[in-house]
Formats: sequence, structure tokens, C-alpha cells
Amino acid sequence: MTNPIQIFVDADACPVKPEIYRVAERHGITVFVVANSFMAVPREPWIQRVIVSDGFDAADDWIAERAARGAIVVTGDIPLAARCIRAGADVIGHTGKPFTDASIGMALATRDMMEDLRAMGAASGGPRPFAPKDRSAFLQALDLAIQRLKRAGFAA
Repeated sequence: MTNPIQIFVDADACPVKPEIYRVAERHGITVFVVANSFMAVPREPWIQRVIVSDGFDAADDWIAERAARGAIVVTGDIPLAARCIRAGADVIGHTGKPFTDASIGMALATRDMMEDLRAMGAASGGPRPFAPKDRSAFLQALDLAIQRLKRAGFAA
């Protein structure tokens, strides 16, 4: 028996949950929606709501402990993305940008630099607003990740 593909969603600030549900349903994939407070999710047997404690990084820890080859993690949290990549999971940002071994180091460095600049008052604001093209790019990246895992022998 082959291991199933699973999708783990860092749900608190995820703007693409409806898209994840639609793609997962089409492929027959279980989705874990992880948050530290109640979040409405469709009542489907393949969607699992996971409410973790409100401790610092509790949702990240829950996801990272389960991230492995065959898992797809959807997050905008760069440190969580790094942890999941190290565990072998495929990681996709909300804008469709995949995080990989090759890109995660630069993403972490940029995040740290921006955090330092904000602390010094030299930079303000955050990421650019989520746009319709981001939704389209995300759908493409998610479908590509699923197809790649299926070709690698993981079951949907």
C-alpha cells in the first residue's frame, strides 16, 4: 500500500482555503486545517479541523511534527516552511511560490533582514496585498505538487 498525499494548512491567515478544498476534493486528498482557535470549515469527511492550544507556535509545531515526504504544507510562515522542507514535505506559499531547499535559505535571510529593518524603524509594512493572479498561481502550484507526488508513487 502506498502512503496517501495529505495537505496541511497553516490556516490562521490563509487566503486560499476554498481553493485547497476544491483541489483536494477533486483528487480525494485529506486536508488538515490547523489553527489555534475555532475556524469554520466545510463539513466533509476529508477535511479535518485541528484546533491546537494558543501557545506560541502551537499550530506550527503540530504541522511540523507531521510534515514528511508525501505531505503538502500551505503556509506563509517562512520558519515553518523551513522546518517542513527539512522533513521532506512540499511547501507552497499562499501566492503559489513553492519553498524549496534551494530557496528557503534566501527566504529566511530576507525575512530576518526585514524584521531587523522594521525593528530599527527603517522599514514598515508587510508583504504586498494578495491579488487574483496569486490565487491562479497557487492553484497551479498545488496541482503541480499533487501530480509530482502521484508520479512518485503517493496515493491520492
